[in-house]
Amino acid sequence: MTTESTLIELRSDTFTKPTPAMHAAMMNAAVGDDVFGEDPSVNALEIKAAQMFGMEAALFCPSGTMTNQIAINVHTQPGDEVICEEGSHIYYYEGGGIGRNSGCQARLIQGNRGQITAQQILEVVNPDDVHRARTRLVSLENTCNRGGGSCYDLSEIASIKKLCVEQGLKLHLDGARLMNAIVAKNTNPLEYGQLFDSISLCLSKGLGAPIGSVLLGTKVFIKEARRVRKVMGGGMRQAGFLAAAASYALENHVSRLAEDHRLAALLGTTLEQLSWVESVLPVETNIVIFKVNQQHTVKQVSDYLFSHNIRVSAMSATQIRMVTHLDVTSEMVDFVIEKLRNF
Repeated sequence: MTTESTLIELRSDTFTKPTPAMHAAMMNAAVGDDVFGEDPSVNALEIKAAQMFGMEAALFCPSGTMTNQIAINVHTQPGDEVICEEGSHIYYYEGGGIGRNSGCQARLIQGNRGQITAQQILEVVNPDDVHRARTRLVSLENTCNRGGGSCYDLSEIASIKKLCVEQGLKLHLDGARLMNAIVAKNTNPLEYGQLFDSISLCLSKGLGAPIGSVLLGTKVFIKEARRVRKVMGGGMRQAGFLAAAASYALENHVSRLAEDHRLAALLGTTLEQLSWVESVLPVETNIVIFKVNQQHTVKQVSDYLFSHNIRVSAMSATQIRMVTHLDVTSEMVDFVIEKLRNF
């Protein structure tokens, strides 16, 4: 039963906790030394993830930031340029890693809810000129966090892939919430594996694992990525306990993402009806971003919700984000809706 004392965590799907069944999988995991390539649970996860996307190999890492940064480092040389959307995670939330880790600069595109098009990319590819950085890599994010969890259409990604091939560019996917996009769009992981040179798949958000992301690519790419992971301090020893949780998540927590999407849509529909809400970004997956009108501040709304044990996050001076996940129940969402209507 949801009451005023019930903590309702809507700041992020990173707050998910392992289920009892996931705990059991972790405790029963066979482990070894993964730096030596001898942890059976890590090896099994890497094979599982690679096969799921039809890619040759995978690498288990502590975080999605690390898998993204490793991919950038392997695909580029210092002085190169990386094309991405201006609010993309690799640029906005990874501590300047593009420059610090790989010595590259970012070429930013203003997208539509986080999404960029093949035409936009074509317009910013640098010519072969000694005065200009070499354009080397295009990175997409799916779903787009700051775009309210928006999802790319596969047809647009295919157009971007075609352009990248024509221009000699590599294409990386920050798939922090890729499984949300796959469920929402009713697509197949294999379709994404055919389009990208590398994919970062996060397992610790809506899928509910406590830690970890996998980086997918060719065997040659992953061999080099393993070396970069070591340099970045990402080599783990008996990581099988974590990998077992990740494998359990891939096997049991994908289809249930549709429930998170349903609950997010209910929140979005409610917010659209409230006089103190100026606008709501279209809700496609598990992220709801809304703008507060000028009569109120984000702090006022956040403090009010916090007083009822509902935690949300500020996305800007005027925007608030809510994220549904496996620890948010239908009853909790009903409680949140009641409080939103009473504000």
